[in-house]
Amino acid sequence: MKDYNQQAIRANNNNEAEQLYAKLCDSYYKAYPYNTKDIGEDMALVEEVICGYWKPRYLMDRKTCCAYEFMDGNETLKTVSRDDIDWESLKALPEKAKKRAEELCFHFPSFVNTFKNGTALVSWQLNPDGEYYMDDDGFGMTGDKEIEIYGFIDRKGHVLVKFQRADNSDLIKTLRGEAETLAIGHD
Repeated sequence: MKDYNQQAIRANNNNEAEQLYAKLCDSYYKAYPYNTKDIGEDMALVEEVICGYWKPRYLMDRKTCCAYEFMDGNETLKTVSRDDIDWESLKALPEKAKKRAEELCFHFPSFVNTFKNGTALVSWQLNPDGEYYMDDDGFGMTGDKEIEIYGFIDRKGHVLVKFQRADNSDLIKTLRGEAETLAIGHD
């Protein structure tokens, strides 16, 4: 019975993903405030302008004709949970940055990068540098330091490698290798 229930859940989720894909193919999503861009390996990212900035809203898998809501209109991550964060690596961060991670807040400039071998690097900014707060005349800059964490997702937006601090490109390469290994045969 349990196996049957799991199959029914997967079928329902797949049906919803197919319906979302069809919806995103409508002409409504082809014009402002939406933009669809290719991110490699038959994947597309539908962005939406929120608070004046392009934000990653939906992942579209053109191979399976399925789509997934990555972030909602309130800038909250939908395919990421608190369990997908390496809290140990965030221990030394300021409390306000950790709180944004706890809230799954994707407000500041953050990006879903190009897919490679079934995975995409996601850079998630928990705190921008002080220039973010500057007005058009250059006033209002703060002493804030940029804080980003990185994770890897699969074609459905599921986290393969937890979000964490990665202060050098060698660590990101290592994490990509882990993600690519996990992506092989990942459902």
